[in-house]
Amino acid sequence: MTTKVAVVGATGKLGAVAVRLIERADDLELFAALDSSSPLTDMDGADIVFDATVPAASQAIVEHAIGAGLNVLVGTSGWSNERIAKIERAISDSPSIGVVFVPNFSVGSVLATSFAMMAARFYDSIEIVEAHGATKVDSPSGTAVRTAELIGAARQSSGPVIAPHADQRARGQQVSSVPIHSLRMKGVVAKQDVVFGGNGEVLTLSHETIDSTSYELGLLVGLRATLAARGVTVGLDKLIDLGAVA
Repeated sequence: MTTKVAVVGATGKLGAVAVRLIERADDLELFAALDSSSPLTDMDGADIVFDATVPAASQAIVEHAIGAGLNVLVGTSGWSNERIAKIERAISDSPSIGVVFVPNFSVGSVLATSFAMMAARFYDSIEIVEAHGATKVDSPSGTAVRTAELIGAARQSSGPVIAPHADQRARGQQVSSVPIHSLRMKGVVAKQDVVFGGNGEVLTLSHETIDSTSYELGLLVGLRATLAARGVTVGLDKLIDLGAVA
């Protein structure tokens, strides 16, 4: 038995990767490939929906899928904890519905974020520099926001990071007290540096995506996990055994 997948944003970079993987997989079937001109009802009848669109369109897609009783894998960035909490409340009375949010499908990126959580307890000065191509419309990236939120959670007993002169625009946007600096440039796919400053030392955890093939493993894991998902799940790390990957 195959899982029928409706891909929304099928003409974009991530959506095109998903379509290719689905067509190659024996256990997945492309039910519909939606673009910006497609009516959302084209997804009705699928087993799951994969959202790979833009932040402005993503919420309506997720809400339509939920209303149609479909589980959703959200690969669109821009979903903050507050917005995700609204979706969680919306499906609280629908125990058979699942929504999976994955800010980044790269296993390397997930590992780098996990390492950042480990280091966060040992440094009070932490900042993030993330870079994407010039066409990425949102900033900071969903990966950077997720990383900052997890760093903040890891530092609950330590308090906020030290971020002097946070009132100055050049100091970046603070998320969970962590300053994030966003670059949008030609020639870049995706790169993130988490910089930790301590007494007499600087630790930098860096991850760079050089090709979209780095998303393939995580995409397949996400697509295969979404059908059985219940409630809200956030992060690829919730779907894979990081110890086994390592």
